[in-house]
Amino acid sequence: MYAIETENISRVYKVYRKPEGLINSVRGFWKRDHYDKIALKPTSLKLEAGQIIGLVGSNGAGKTTLIKVLSGLITPSSGTAQVLGYTPWERDNAYLRQMSLLLGQKNQLWWDISPVDSFALLARIYDLDLFAARKRVMELAQKLQCEKVLETQLRRLSLGERMKMEIIGALLHEPKVLFLDEPTIGLDIIAQENIRDFLLSYVASRGPTILLTSHYMDDIAQLSKHLLLISQGEIVYQGNVQEFTGKAEQVKTLVVHYRTELAQDYSTPQGAVLKSGQREHRLQVKSQDLAETLTFITQLAEVHDLKIEETDFEDVVKKFLEKESRILSPGHRNASRIQT
Repeated sequence: MYAIETENISRVYKVYRKPEGLINSVRGFWKRDHYDKIALKPTSLKLEAGQIIGLVGSNGAGKTTLIKVLSGLITPSSGTAQVLGYTPWERDNAYLRQMSLLLGQKNQLWWDISPVDSFALLARIYDLDLFAARKRVMELAQKLQCEKVLETQLRRLSLGERMKMEIIGALLHEPKVLFLDEPTIGLDIIAQENIRDFLLSYVASRGPTILLTSHYMDDIAQLSKHLLLISQGEIVYQGNVQEFTGKAEQVKTLVVHYRTELAQDYSTPQGAVLKSGQREHRLQVKSQDLAETLTFITQLAEVHDLKIEETDFEDVVKKFLEKESRILSPGHRNASRIQT
């Protein structure tokens, strides 16, 4: 069963281009120069229910636009979409009761009142049983370890505590589909881990479908079963994280520490340079060249310590996006895209 299905949905904005200067501003009242900005190219997706889907891309790639279309905030320029069997931008009440949208940089709770008061208002908006809603708030607060701040004015809470309150508000009506846009942005490591642990536990027990965007690749690597990689408004990869890292170029970091400084510069068979006068050296080595490089560097001098570091998932995504950016730029053929 697919929770989210799209067929060639796209979004194009008409943007006003204004040259510099007061005179040009005045001229703009009578004659405006517009151009089309493609935020989302025709996109077709089929996403299964009951999983966390990671949506990754650089700033301006189209992540938030896709989420806003699927949540019904904006209407696509073309194409069709079904979320839980509903067309999102029709904003059917039956659909709105089964979905939730959390934007990490925007508050849905009221700034000047306590979270419990905001939750009471949300319970009335969703026509929930007030006793059951209060019970659910306490259950979620206990899992997020934030019961002590429920009655504190929202604006007096830390960023991490506010985000936990926002998550409780988003889950109050038990949505079947949850759109999370940067839920851990700006949080410290402990707060990020708490939210990740909570989301994993919640999906395991309740089974909602979560579409998650994040610039913290640990969020995607630890939470997501399915990965969507978007670049310049186009989905350039669909599959799981393991398949992506397997198909992307694998590079390891080799750290070697010699007992004495090297007497001269040495170049590895792959062209990396080990500088003279240094004991510690860090090399980026492709997986297929690792054995040859290890043989070479261990023969140069006595090795005191040797470490092989796995490539961070964030680095893999970054390199892939840089490669896609070059491929999609004018003068390059769009023929090297990884697909499943």
